[in-house]
Amino acid sequence: MGDRDTLLAILEEKAQFCRAETIRLIAIPKSGHYGSVFSAAEIFATLYYHVLRYDPQRPGWPDRDRFILSKGHAAVGLYPLLADVGFFEPALLDAYTRLGSPFGDHPDMRKIPGIDFSSGSLGHGLSVGVGMALAARVTGRAFRVYALLGDGEMDEGQVWEAAMSASHFSLGNLIAIVDRNRVSVDGDTAEVMDVEPVLDKWAAFGWQVFQVDGHSLEELLDCFAGLPDPATDQPTVIVAHTVAGKGVSFMEDRFEWHLGNLAPEDQARALAELEGDS
Repeated sequence: MGDRDTLLAILEEKAQFCRAETIRLIAIPKSGHYGSVFSAAEIFATLYYHVLRYDPQRPGWPDRDRFILSKGHAAVGLYPLLADVGFFEPALLDAYTRLGSPFGDHPDMRKIPGIDFSSGSLGHGLSVGVGMALAARVTGRAFRVYALLGDGEMDEGQVWEAAMSASHFSLGNLIAIVDRNRVSVDGDTAEVMDVEPVLDKWAAFGWQVFQVDGHSLEELLDCFAGLPDPATDQPTVIVAHTVAGKGVSFMEDRFEWHLGNLAPEDQARALAELEGDS
């Protein structure tokens, strides 16, 4: 098996690990965001096992790349990967959402090593990313800032203010990734608030625009490999076309699984599908 094939196999395994751990952790509070994690699993895996520059032993390393989970409700899928790469002991996740645990439904940068932004209300992440990217410019550092947005967030005016600011300040070190799963808590994003034409909108705000199949590890690897040097002056957005609930057939494209809980028999069905036993 060649190096590329080996990498693809690892990333596929980590994406499925992300989904399976999400199911395990959500069983603790009996409520969580399956669909939002499953649509982003390949993106998470590609970033944390190939793209991002970081050091788990030095979470505050000044030259690390920053990752902002603007769609913070997907944190339950990010935590297992942070543990897996060494930011903290995996056993700590067994108390997910319990009293005294640092791990909540949204991430807290004050309590969790590896978290660069405390999210909550959606729509703020890209603005924070602009600030971080500007800070890199001011301090002469070459790190990149990656912000993962849900497509429902694009209903927020603050997202477009941030987009306008990023191009105005020539922030080529800022990468936005839009998880375009077309599902929000209230249903189809086009019915809640249609933001099409998405690609043209980002381009009109001065961004370099790429689009990929967000579940194709090949396409994700090629897209991230083709990013411009962070010293350039045009921010980049990657619109990743994804499927909410990807990997579990009865969840796919169903807004009902944006937030929910699996009964024991359905949990067993979902895990069987992820393990390829269905």
